[in-house]
Amino acid sequence: MESTAARTAPAVIVAIDGPSGTGKSSTSKAVATQLGLSYLDTGAQYRAITWWMVTNGIDVDDPSSIAAAAGKPDIVSGTDPAAPAITVDGTDVAGPIRTQEVTSKVSAVSAVPEVRARITELQRSIAAAAGRGIVVEGRDIGTTVLPDADLKIFLTASPEARAARRSGELKGADVNATREALMKRDVADSTRKTSPLAKAADAVEVDTSDLTLQQVIECVVTLVEGKRATR
Repeated sequence: MESTAARTAPAVIVAIDGPSGTGKSSTSKAVATQLGLSYLDTGAQYRAITWWMVTNGIDVDDPSSIAAAAGKPDIVSGTDPAAPAITVDGTDVAGPIRTQEVTSKVSAVSAVPEVRARITELQRSIAAAAGRGIVVEGRDIGTTVLPDADLKIFLTASPEARAARRSGELKGADVNATREALMKRDVADSTRKTSPLAKAADAVEVDTSDLTLQQVIECVVTLVEGKRATR
């Protein structure tokens, strides 16, 4: 339940970045809920545009085809941390964007500059409209999307810890295969020319390898409350 203090606290924009399997989504949603902030999962937006490309027969191995179609889908993201909805052209895609087919293609689609420009503009407009503040999670939020965010946090974890978590989410998944997939995604995201996955110089790094989810949430909440106290 949101407290009176949360309703009256100064608005704060929090950028949480990091690779897959570090606890970004679970942490970001919980922190936003606890502190009465809006929430945006930017990865879901890239998954949504990837889903649209696949569904509409766009060749996702051809960057020029992706670039030409980047402005076509109408993507709308909800910012309620309790129920972060996302639609494409009016269709609820919260489930379909989590399929293995989309997961395997999202890095290629999100590496195209025209896609990043389109989604970045969307993300900035959502953050600007969040009157009470917002937690925005992704891979380039603190470096590219919201370089002036009030607080930047970069979550890390060992490949083993990340693979174990992700395998737990994907019931029955092979841990070694999951680890290899995560490492491959890291390389793709960290080496792309446009807005690569990177830690902002002024970001606070939190290694979640040996922390429970609740401990990570408490750590981030403390950081946000500390930032609010100085505003």
